[in-house]
Amino acid sequence: MTTEDLAQKILQGADGRGRIIVALAGPPGAGKSTLAAAVVAALGQGARVVPMDGFHFDDRVLAQRGLSSRKGAPETFDIHGFLHLMHRLRDGGEIAIPVFDRAMELSRAAADVVTDEDHILVVEGNYLLLDEYPWRDLRDFFDLTVFLDVPFEELERRLIRRGLDAGRSPEAAALWAQSNDLPNARRVLDGSVPADEVIRWQ
Repeated sequence: MTTEDLAQKILQGADGRGRIIVALAGPPGAGKSTLAAAVVAALGQGARVVPMDGFHFDDRVLAQRGLSSRKGAPETFDIHGFLHLMHRLRDGGEIAIPVFDRAMELSRAAADVVTDEDHILVVEGNYLLLDEYPWRDLRDFFDLTVFLDVPFEELERRLIRRGLDAGRSPEAAALWAQSNDLPNARRVLDGSVPADEVIRWQ
């Protein structure tokens, strides 16, 4: 399925309806943010990306909880805050949303705004289909679910490259990928429920 195919499927599902919410899930390094942006661009006016990553706990909170080495795992997100946002997105109105700034490694509050003119929302994140409490409660909000499937070896390559791009040494980038990012990826791959549509990396 191409970006255009996915955009067309979303448009068909949105025909004659109010707001629809699409989940784009997949492991870290799969390319969710890139695909979500491309799909929203193909959909045009009235479509917007809502990233789950804005609900990362701050590094200070992770340190207090002993979770610094697990950054990016499900327990390092404010899932209850994210669920509250999903309720608000269903209810409508003007809603400020947080956005994760990867360059600064922190979430910026109210960095974007969803309005009633945004009738197609593409929510993207690792754990949108995770079959664990309370993440499984998210599924009630989605009209269409999409999973981005990438071979594990390719994920490893991309995640090490991400670490290098962030300024880590080759050794540190590989260690972080092996000890943190790839276990998170395996948790997504092994613990997510089937999606309505699967896009496989070519």
